[in-house]
Formats: sequence, C-alpha cells, structure tokens
Amino acid sequence: MTIYLLGAFLLSLVCGFVFTPVILDYCKRKKLYDLPSERKVHHKAIPRMGGISFFPSMLTAFAAVLLFMPVTEQHTLPVNLWSAIFIIGLLVIYCTGIIDDLIGLDARTKFAMQIFTACLLPFAGLYINNLYGLFGIFEIPRYVGIPLTIFVIVFVDNAINLIDGIDGLAAGLSLIALGGFLAYFVYYGVFVNTYSILVAGMIGALIAFSYFNLFGSPERNTKIFMGDSGSLSLGFTLGFLAVKCASENTLIWPSRPEAIMVPLTLLFVPTADVVRVTFYRLRHHKPLFDADKNHVHHKLMRMGMTQHQALITILLLALVYVVVNSLLYTWVSPTIIIGVDVLLYCVFHLSVNVKLKAVAV
Repeated sequence: MTIYLLGAFLLSLVCGFVFTPVILDYCKRKKLYDLPSERKVHHKAIPRMGGISFFPSMLTAFAAVLLFMPVTEQHTLPVNLWSAIFIIGLLVIYCTGIIDDLIGLDARTKFAMQIFTACLLPFAGLYINNLYGLFGIFEIPRYVGIPLTIFVIVFVDNAINLIDGIDGLAAGLSLIALGGFLAYFVYYGVFVNTYSILVAGMIGALIAFSYFNLFGSPERNTKIFMGDSGSLSLGFTLGFLAVKCASENTLIWPSRPEAIMVPLTLLFVPTADVVRVTFYRLRHHKPLFDADKNHVHHKLMRMGMTQHQALITILLLALVYVVVNSLLYTWVSPTIIIGVDVLLYCVFHLSVNVKLKAVAV
C-alpha cells in the first residue's frame, strides 16, 4: 500500500508544480493580486489564487491511483458515501473560495457556505458520537453529536482561513496536521485506501504550493498566495478528518481512547488562536468578522521577528504540542491534557505580551 501513497503524493506534487505557474500567469494577465494594506504584512501586490491547484492536484492523484491499483482482497479502494460527500463538500467550498478570490464575497456569505458544506456530513451519517472521557463525557446522542460536528467543521475551516496571514503559516500548520492524520490512519490500517490516498495527494499539492509561496520572488512573478480557494479547502479537509478520526465505529476500527486527542492536538494552535482573537474582539467590542492584526503571527512580528522567524516559531509550537500531548497521554486524562495545553498557550502569549511591552518602551 505504501507505493500507492507515495505515488499519490508524487503525482500531486508534480501537478502542483505544473499548475501553479499557469495560475501565476493567469493572475498576472487578469491582474488578480492581493494588494498591500494596513492589516497585511506584505508590501507588494502578490497573485492570490495559489490554492486553486489543491483540489485538481489531489483529485488527479486520487483518480490515477484508483485507475491503476489492482482491485484485490488486499487492495480495494471503496469510494463510499462518506468519501463521495467529502469530495462534493470540498468541491463546493473550493468553488466558494475561487469566487471570493475572483470577485470577493462578504464574510457572512462564506460563513453560510461553510455551514452548508458542514451539514452534508451528518446528512450522510458521519458525526462525532463519542468524546472518549473528555470532561467526563463518553457516548453522546445524535442531537448533540450532529450540531457539534457542524460546529467543529466550520470552526476548523475558519481557523485555517484566519491564520493564513504570513507566508507558509496556514500551509505549514496544515502539513503538520495532515501528516499526523495520515500516520494515524496508516497505523490503524483503516482508511489506508480512500482517505490516506486523498490526504497524501493534498500533502503533495501543499508542498508544491509552499515552494512558490516561501521561495518565490515578486519581482520575477514566481511568488503566490494561497487565497480563500486554498485556505477554505484545507480547513474543510482538516475539519472532515477531525470528525472522521473522532467518530467511533467499531465495524471499521477498534475503540480508541485517544481518538479525541489526535485532532485536538494536531489542530490546537490554529483553533486556539481563533478563540483568543474572538475573545479579544468581544472584549473590545469589535466586529467578529472584521480582519485585524492581533493574530499570533502579527504579535511575533511586532516583537521584531521576520515573517520566516515567526513562521518557524509557530510551527515549532505546534510540534511541541504533539510531543507534550503524546507524553502526557499515558499518564493523565484528556481533560487534564487540554488544561495543560491551554495553560502553555496562555504562558506563551503572556511572554509575548511582556516582550511587546518591553519593545514599546
């Protein structure tokens, strides 16, 4: 099976390197740029539709593997209802992002589309049905699990969309999460076929984009931003994987007490940043949907870090959570681990605030 995962990754990677220059040329001809402003950190007009390559690259890789994989008892690639609904939902949110990149959509319209696509999964019977002891809660009924599932998908989708503020950040955090989900699925030997191949394809497309995003030059027209077509697609994918991972189904894989901690750990940094920024806006009576410069990467740059230094700091923080939570899991309950995570995040931001005050003085 490893050869098919590698094939999906490499084919999607190649597609990304082929599609992105075409997208760059299109953006240049149509003058589709992300223009500098007070709330943005870049100072030159940059093409903004790099995420358009994600869905076709991933789907091309998936279709190729589906075509060439021998259908045997050992290797089957079932495209079941959940897989189909995921691809349909991803296509809808991907098209929403493209429209926003081309002509602009208000935040409420995008929010409505996020809710619509999130509702597709419970409609197909996929929803969170167990919290595995988090806050003392185990099995939960449908009338709780379905709205929780919709909330999780929309929340994760917005988290990735909102943290996409400097080069490589949304892509880097998504790569960590996608890699974690892929390793978890492969470890259990389930979803190795359909979902792992889709994830491997998304990883390949994301790495290709990251090359142009991080190392491209505005002067040579080789730099590109992800845009909402990319960040919304990534967010929906990660939200789906989080729900899929947390959903208990003993017909597919065994009962896994760590199931709820995997998505919470892999997505903690972007989701925690959204929570912090939301509380900040509420406390200062600011509109929730308006953009500002109070995300974690903005604060690190106000400390004097470059974009790349801030990127490395946040990615290391995300990896620290993976290591810490993995070590803690064998000793304490999920509820205590989440408490430790929140405490570490508060200490981190308090340290940043102290440094900011020192810089201001």
